Amino acid sequence: MALPADFTLSEEDGRATAVLTGDWTARGLFDAGIRLANALERASTPAFDLTGVNRCDTAGAYAILRAAGDDLKRENIKARHGVLRLLELVSAAIKVQTEPAVRPGGFKALLERIGRGVFGLFHDAYSTMAFLGHLLTALGRSLVRPSRIRWAPIVALCERAGLDAMPIVATTTFFIGAVVALLGANMLTDFGAQVYSVELIGISVMREFNILITAILLAGRSASSFAAEIGSMKMNQEIDAMQVMGVDPYEALVLPRFAALLLTIPILTFVATIAGLAGGMLVVWIVLDLSPTFFLQRIVDYVGATHFWIGMSKAPVMAAVIAAIGCRQGMEVGQDVEALGRRVTASVVHAIFAIILIDAVFALLYMELDI
Repeated sequence: MALPADFTLSEEDGRATAVLTGDWTARGLFDAGIRLANALERASTPAFDLTGVNRCDTAGAYAILRAAGDDLKRENIKARHGVLRLLELVSAAIKVQTEPAVRPGGFKALLERIGRGVFGLFHDAYSTMAFLGHLLTALGRSLVRPSRIRWAPIVALCERAGLDAMPIVATTTFFIGAVVALLGANMLTDFGAQVYSVELIGISVMREFNILITAILLAGRSASSFAAEIGSMKMNQEIDAMQVMGVDPYEALVLPRFAALLLTIPILTFVATIAGLAGGMLVVWIVLDLSPTFFLQRIVDYVGATHFWIGMSKAPVMAAVIAAIGCRQGMEVGQDVEALGRRVTASVVHAIFAIILIDAVFALLYMELDI
């Protein structure tokens, strides 16, 4: 039966002695430590008799040391060996003073930040190569044995990442096409060339805006979702459990997301093209009084399908980059919520940056090929 901590004071040879009884633990302490400190406040070099203490933990030891102050010495304590050892450990821990971390300032801090940035860059490059190696290995195993492909999650992710994104993609590109048409109509009317607004809309929408808007929307929608889903599984140690059960997380989690985006981005790009042309056609019809029949015929005669296929050729690359960045950031999540938030944010930022960079590379490539 647990006994509450208590004490009595006695005097021997003019020196106060505190006789402690009961359980000097976190549960049994109550206010005994405060009462003991008040009772020994005026006593000099008090002695302690701890032979009557049933149990003692770090909370009780700290209360005894705080009441004794700096005057507690080993020869003034009468207790069992275990209690003495606990008092020594707690006393040593109290005396340890942690030195505040000294942060470098000025030019040294700048150099340290640059060094950390360079190290982080190489670390990210190494992690990316390792991720691609794991992914290619899983892809090779799935191609050799198609029965390993998980069709159910691929279909589910196609619906979530593709069909569910269709309204926002169509709406955004519709207004982008309308804005381009409005700007072209206002500017080209001053030169009497308002009819060329049709070519401006067709080339800009079919060559650039369809895939660019689709990829950016999926970077904010799908890349962040992939990073959050895989990252939360990493935090809950579900990925470790999958590896223990013999399931490759790259086959179960990463490959279905790759396949889903590879299948859905071309469809979304086509929908974005139709919506963008529809928005431009509506504005041209209202502002310039050019009929939809004239608009479509001029698209066929003077724009052609080449620009459409140029835009569509970027779709698989954008899909692979978005899926890779989202899944890789999810795999890099640590064990805290802050790491999850950082990785989700990084997935969106990195994906958008990569999309713009890849689009610029494609533009330079097609310019060199004179397409």
